[in-house]
Amino acid sequence: MLRTFKDISRFTVGTLGQPGDRTFFLQIRASSALISTSIEKSQVTAISERLRYMLKEIRVAHPISPKPSLTRDSLPLETPVMDEFRVGSIAIFYDEESEMIQIDLRELNLNDEDDDEDEFPILDDVEIIRIYITPTQANIFQDRAELVIAAGRQPCPFCALPIDPQGHLCARANGYRR
Repeated sequence: MLRTFKDISRFTVGTLGQPGDRTFFLQIRASSALISTSIEKSQVTAISERLRYMLKEIRVAHPISPKPSLTRDSLPLETPVMDEFRVGSIAIFYDEESEMIQIDLRELNLNDEDDDEDEFPILDDVEIIRIYITPTQANIFQDRAELVIAAGRQPCPFCALPIDPQGHLCARANGYRR
């Protein structure tokens, strides 16, 4: 099922829980509709990097168009945060005519009923949310995503794995606790 939202007032990312045990959520506000979907941290990083690259490419292709402004989104997620689904795949496009960025969020489909490798999966029951955001909204999202990701556990300087408050056994430091 495809749900499309064109007049987005807020597209943001946030977390619930403590660093090391956080759940990431994308939240979309379109008039009276509030949609929250859970997402992996790596997916948030990928969306942020792709939007940063896309905004840079838009500026190169259209140098006289106004630069997207940055208003920092420091508000928390709107409550209640009710998970509609877990995001599986993400597609991002830029429409030159409307000057909008299209983001498709497809539900993670864990249907293991058909193990036949020759058949294609049936996507009739898969939820897809399609949103259209402006380059300014993309810039705000990208900025907030970087802040939310950086608010997690600090990486070990030796192995780059996250360090828990109790420390961790670092393989690169020959098993010494860091």
